[in-house]
Amino acid sequence: MSAETPAAVPGQFTRRRLQFRAWRGARPFWAGLFVALAGFPIMYFPYANLQIGHLTLAMSTTAGAGSLIIGVLLVVLGLSLWFQRHIRVFAGVAAILLGLVSIPVSNFGGFIIGFLLSLVGGAMAVSWVPGTPPDTEPPAEAKGTGGAPEGAVLGGQEPDTTMPQPRTGADMPAEPNDLSGTSPGNGANGRHSAG
Repeated sequence: MSAETPAAVPGQFTRRRLQFRAWRGARPFWAGLFVALAGFPIMYFPYANLQIGHLTLAMSTTAGAGSLIIGVLLVVLGLSLWFQRHIRVFAGVAAILLGLVSIPVSNFGGFIIGFLLSLVGGAMAVSWVPGTPPDTEPPAEAKGTGGAPEGAVLGGQEPDTTMPQPRTGADMPAEPNDLSGTSPGNGANGRHSAG
């Protein structure tokens, strides 16, 4: 290392890692990853040729274009879960449906690998909800007047702790628009008279 080489800023990796962690925590990251990964085996296997010695095994199906479309849609849905988190329910349901459609269309859903990844990722996307940020400070205690705790005697006066009495029909103000006949003022208590 020469004298002109600037030293690496200590903590830069930690800062980037924490930024990525905050970004990842604000969206359905793992659901998007599983859905995007589900698209690759679904769109790869119908076009793959496996060489075993001199034997070529082609796994192409008659619905190869359908497999490609399903795979590309799953990758796009996975990326949209990362960058457009408000469509998580739609993307999750669409990923589950595309995974189910891939069973008959694309070699049993990419040999079950893509099918299972799309089901798990879709379920995670539907069930994900944004979290609430943690409180920065604990809630303050209830305080009375002048900074004293509530219920404390201030200036030698006792606080009024009597319970208010329920109001009867005579002291209750009349409600002019009450047409139900069930107000406590007329004693009906929710029952209608057959009159």
